[in-house]
Amino acid sequence: MISTDSAAVVRTPASAVVLTALADIVAIGVFVTIGRSSHDEASSLSGFFSTAWPFLVGGAVGWCVTAIVTGSRFRPAQLWPAGVIVWIATVVIGMVLRVVADQGTAVSFIVVATIATGVLLLGWRGVAVAVSRIRR
Repeated sequence: MISTDSAAVVRTPASAVVLTALADIVAIGVFVTIGRSSHDEASSLSGFFSTAWPFLVGGAVGWCVTAIVTGSRFRPAQLWPAGVIVWIATVVIGMVLRVVADQGTAVSFIVVATIATGVLLLGWRGVAVAVSRIRR
């Protein structure tokens, strides 16, 4: 615990931050894998990364925004604000980058991507919160 003049601030351990980042990367990877397989797209590694990179960049921006907004109270595994900010950034920035990269952004894809990434990025956080409450 690190003390400040006005209140005690508890920092999230680095290992928890790394595990949270990995969980988000896996969630985005699951979204991309399911999407590519549902369209019978080749399962090449280059195809996977071609589809994934805009969303991974969006997620990384979401992490940065969350860290800036929350400052010393950065808790990346929380649903709010971290999970919601990461989710919104993943979708919005991911779609903008897909437009820039001349990849598809049909309205139906935006809707499906928003729902799927929400379920994945917020879902694992919800499970983690529930498990941590049960353990207390």
